[in-house]
Amino acid sequence: MTDLLYSEEEEALRAAVRDLLSDHCDAPGVIARTESGTPHDLAAWKALADGMGLAGLLVPEDRGGQGATYREVAVVLEELGRAVAPVPYLTSAVVATEALLACDAEGGLLAELASGRRIGALAVALNVAPGGAYKVVRHEDGALHGELTGIADAAVAGVLLVPADDGGLYAVDADAVTVTPQSSLDLTRPVATVTLDGAPGRLLGDAEPAVRRALRAGAGLLASEQLGLAEWTLTETVRYLKERKQFNRPVGGFQALKHRLAQLWLEVVNLRAAARNAADALSTGEDVDVAVAVAQAYAAPVAVHAAEEALQLHAGIGMTWEHPVHLYLKRAKADSIAYGTAGAHREALAETIDLPAP
Repeated sequence: MTDLLYSEEEEALRAAVRDLLSDHCDAPGVIARTESGTPHDLAAWKALADGMGLAGLLVPEDRGGQGATYREVAVVLEELGRAVAPVPYLTSAVVATEALLACDAEGGLLAELASGRRIGALAVALNVAPGGAYKVVRHEDGALHGELTGIADAAVAGVLLVPADDGGLYAVDADAVTVTPQSSLDLTRPVATVTLDGAPGRLLGDAEPAVRRALRAGAGLLASEQLGLAEWTLTETVRYLKERKQFNRPVGGFQALKHRLAQLWLEVVNLRAAARNAADALSTGEDVDVAVAVAQAYAAPVAVHAAEEALQLHAGIGMTWEHPVHLYLKRAKADSIAYGTAGAHREALAETIDLPAP
């Protein structure tokens, strides 16, 4: 029986990441960044990647990384979710890195991503589910032509991993493409359109297995980010309701609100089990498709529900721009369609376990 509880090392990692994020990603700072033209916090990214070596957790030591497992990455993502940290960790250190690992080539590029010296982005729309259809560009005479939309964190990527119509995955320097920001609900993980007009690309390997592996890891570990987000919103709401008074008693003492919080707590506890199971399955390679589909089918509704309850139960101040709860609701909503919707994952799960539709 697998132990899904956090190890001492994982708890120590959590404490270190939380300390770092409390210094770099306080709520007023994140809100101020979303109002600027540069929402990404590259100082926080440098501290995480260069200072703590967290960008290379999934990369073997002999290839320039830390040689850790998906469980450690999940702990990092829980903390990033708690802080809605505007850093390209999921897109570069997980999704792009997994795509490169699947290609088993370009050791130099993999080491650069592992060290955080370069930020990578898989040029597949953020809403594509593992196993889903994705858009490709035209490969002609050694150059790439086409337009790809909904690419998360493309604005800060130094290299893009682009699938082409010849079945290959190509590494394209960001300088060779045009990146145009798109309107994004989640201001802390902006998406963009990437236009390739004869951009040169280096063939890395086959796109299909690389994209499938990358999106599966992205979906499975996204559940840990959603867990961190849900935990923060629940904790902050409970704290606020203990302090806020009405009729000279704490609002949290009213039974109707107690019931809502108790229900939310149960959902968050169940989400933790599903997210931990997905991270563990990715680490062991056992029943990965089932674990990832279960986690994502459950995670999105819980994260959105937790953020919606936080907004409502904070009452008037929850509706203000200065209070960070709007960042969490927008991230939860955006995450609910990232790497496939809950419905898409339920369909995938039914197919995986051969459960016929009604």
